[in-house]
Amino acid sequence: MPSPPSSQQGISKGILWDNDGVLSDTERLFYEANRDVLAEHGVALSRERYVDWFLVANRGAWHMLSEKGYPEMALAKLRAERNRRYTDALSAANGLTRPGVVPLLARMKGRARMAIVTASFREHLRLAHAHGTFFEHFEAIFTRETSGRPKPAPDCYLKALDALQLTRDRCVVVEDSPRGLAAARAAGLACIVIRSELLHDYPFVGASAVVDDMTALERALEAFLAS
Repeated sequence: MPSPPSSQQGISKGILWDNDGVLSDTERLFYEANRDVLAEHGVALSRERYVDWFLVANRGAWHMLSEKGYPEMALAKLRAERNRRYTDALSAANGLTRPGVVPLLARMKGRARMAIVTASFREHLRLAHAHGTFFEHFEAIFTRETSGRPKPAPDCYLKALDALQLTRDRCVVVEDSPRGLAAARAAGLACIVIRSELLHDYPFVGASAVVDDMTALERALEAFLAS
């Protein structure tokens, strides 16, 4: 990896940001795209099933169609259709950056090295953030195309540590899902969880902090930077 920009030299801590549910309010749209495609093939994807299968187990719901005899080629076409509908929904929304995120990033920049570490495709990440200067806050971006095995495997966070050339004890992760928390812990990283609507009552055992809004998230990040 190239050396960090001169403006980042001497900054000894890092913040690794998940995207969906943390930086952007996109989880609802992804749920709806999956729900609608599966409903057309006789599978009811409730919010509870979505949480269990997608956000906790990271298995998706395609096994329900496999059990009905759908071959892998048919499932691949349905995944592509799901992705197309999700892309259309992101395009129609014209930016889904969470309120308060950009000012928070601006306050953290210059105090911490920052990267996005997401399971999103790069195009979906771009569509989620219409703010012209949004990506200028980050030194590195890891998407599905570049992250290795998906969360809850630790690959994406290990790659980010290597890119920022920081040790585990100098970085914190911001996540919103059980699989993201598991990935951070598997990489040996502390993790702050910001709750989403879908996971408001989930216990998030093992998180270093669990917060409900951007104000509380900033307090937790301040505590990390001061430690």
